[in-house]
Amino acid sequence: NQTSGIDFVLLGLTRDPLLQRLLFTVFLIIYLIILLGNIVIMMVIRTDLHLHSPMYFFLFHLAVADICYATTVVPKMLVNLLVKGSITIAANACLTQMFFIFLSAGSEVFMLSVMAYDRYVAICNPLKYQDAMSKHFCYQLVGSAWAMGLLYSVLNTIPVLNIQFCGHTEIKHFSCELPPLLSAACSGTFLIKLILLFSAVIFGCSSFLLTLISYIYIIATILKIQSAEGRHKAFSTCSSHFIAVGLLYVTALFQYTKPKSVSSVILDQVLSTQYSILTPMLNPILYSLRNKDMKTALGRILKKL
Repeated sequence: NQTSGIDFVLLGLTRDPLLQRLLFTVFLIIYLIILLGNIVIMMVIRTDLHLHSPMYFFLFHLAVADICYATTVVPKMLVNLLVKGSITIAANACLTQMFFIFLSAGSEVFMLSVMAYDRYVAICNPLKYQDAMSKHFCYQLVGSAWAMGLLYSVLNTIPVLNIQFCGHTEIKHFSCELPPLLSAACSGTFLIKLILLFSAVIFGCSSFLLTLISYIYIIATILKIQSAEGRHKAFSTCSSHFIAVGLLYVTALFQYTKPKSVSSVILDQVLSTQYSILTPMLNPILYSLRNKDMKTALGRILKKL
C-alpha cells in the first residue's frame, strides 16, 4: 500500500472566515434536512401498511443510499468549514471516504433504474404487476442495485492503493473524490483514469439505458390513454422519479466524463455539491410533497400521535 503514512490536506470550499461561517450554517441545515427527510420517509414506509408495496420498498432503499452518501461527505466538510487553517485527512480515511462515495453513488443510480422498471410494469402491465413484482424479485432487484454499487466502488478503489503520492499532499476539493485525488498523485495515473472513465460510462450508461427504455414505454403508454385525467394520474406516479433521475444523471455523468478543457476547481465543486448533497436533500422533498400516498400516510401517523 503506497498511501500508508500519508496525510492529505482538503482545501475545502473557501478559506474566507466569513464565508466559511455562512457555508457551515447552510450545509448544516441541508444535512439536517437530508437526515430528517429521509428518516421520516423510511419510518412512514415501515409503519404504514398502505405503503408496503414494491415502489415504496425501493424508495426506502433510495433513502438509505441518500443518507449514506450525504453522511460520507457532509460531516467532514462541516469540520473543514469550522477550522481556520488547513484540515488534514489520513490516507486510509480518504480512501475509505472515496470507497463509500462510489458505493452510495453507484447504488443510488441503479436504485433509480429499478424504480423506473417498477413504474414501467405498473403503468404498462398493471394486471401483471403483482405477479411480476413479487417480494422475492424485489429483494433481488434491490440486492443487485447494491451489488452493482459495490462492484463500481471496488473497481475504482483498488487501483488507487498502488498510487504514489508526494508526502503532504493538497486536494483541491471538499471530499476525497477520485478526480481531484488523482491530481495530487506523483506516479502515472493514466490507467486509473481510464478505469474511471470506462466504469462511469459502462455503469452510468447501462443504468441510464434501463431507465430510458422504461420511460419510453411509459410515455408511449400514457399517450395512448384517452382522458386527460387518466394521463395526468399515470404521469403523476412517476413525475417525482423523473425529476430525481434528471438531477442526478445530468450532473454526475458530466462530472465524470467531461473533457479536461472544461474542468475547473469551482465547476467540479459545484457539480459535486449538486449530486452528493443537494440531490439527497431534494429526493425526500420530491417523494413526499409530490406524493399523495406519502402525505396521506404521514397524516395518519401524525393523527395517531
